[in-house]
Amino acid sequence: MRDLDLTTLRLFVAVCDAGNIARAGEKSSIVGSAISKRLAQLEAAVGTPLLVRKRHGVTPTPAGQSLLEHARGMLAGAGRIERDMQAFACGLRGQVRILASASAMAESLADDVAAFLKIPGHRSIQVDMEERISPEVVRGVRDGTASLGVCWDAADIGNLQHRRYRSDHLCMVVPPDHPLAASASLRFEQTLDYDHVSLPVSSAVQVMLQRAAARIGRSVNYRVIVSNFEAALRVVRAGLAISLVPREVAAVHADAWGLRLIPLAEPWARRRFIICFRDAKALSPAAQLLADHLAQPDTQ
Repeated sequence: MRDLDLTTLRLFVAVCDAGNIARAGEKSSIVGSAISKRLAQLEAAVGTPLLVRKRHGVTPTPAGQSLLEHARGMLAGAGRIERDMQAFACGLRGQVRILASASAMAESLADDVAAFLKIPGHRSIQVDMEERISPEVVRGVRDGTASLGVCWDAADIGNLQHRRYRSDHLCMVVPPDHPLAASASLRFEQTLDYDHVSLPVSSAVQVMLQRAAARIGRSVNYRVIVSNFEAALRVVRAGLAISLVPREVAAVHADAWGLRLIPLAEPWARRRFIICFRDAKALSPAAQLLADHLAQPDTQ
């Protein structure tokens, strides 16, 4: 298959979004016949129909839908390349992309990056951050999607290099009238008789909890699955379930929402985070400066 050019992919996405070649042409300032020719060449290149032509428009075939997803990713990547190169052209010293777990993003990472950028010598550096679950953080750094990743050190980072970042403390958050609310501390197994709120089940902490429960022949009953800690705390506040949340995050809302934070008497309740990267020697100067700023002393 010949190389796919970005212009044709961009037009293909425009046609799929508009559902009509003529409307896509108007938005792209190109005649419909030229778009049709490019799409025909694209279908010939991939060897399969990509669009179903109907009387009033077009819809992607299953192959077209698959290509549409890939095309969006390629165009997003091309956009990042363009922004990076523009940054250098404008005299900026560099751009760093970080993938980070939800805990790191919700706790200290944004403040730490902001402090880094306020240093006079660093104001010409641009830092982009994106939240991912820990396995995706590791995969993104390994694949070169980002220069740095910040995740829990329990994640399997394979042959990636790493440095120590911060730590946090997992606690059980319950409503004030919950049967566990009077507990001074808890073992994880004591919480398994109650419904839990979960963040994405493939996240490192949820995988760890499932394994911890399985070791004692139990399972975690997830009543609600949410995408962020604030949503988890709102579910707890409503009395629907309990949730395991970093104390550093839950404390912000605990008093105002009347939540009870109970420490966990488990060795894994204190988590350490790491900054991971493929090769310290291959980091750009900007990424190296940021990694040095974020890294904590080994004695902490």
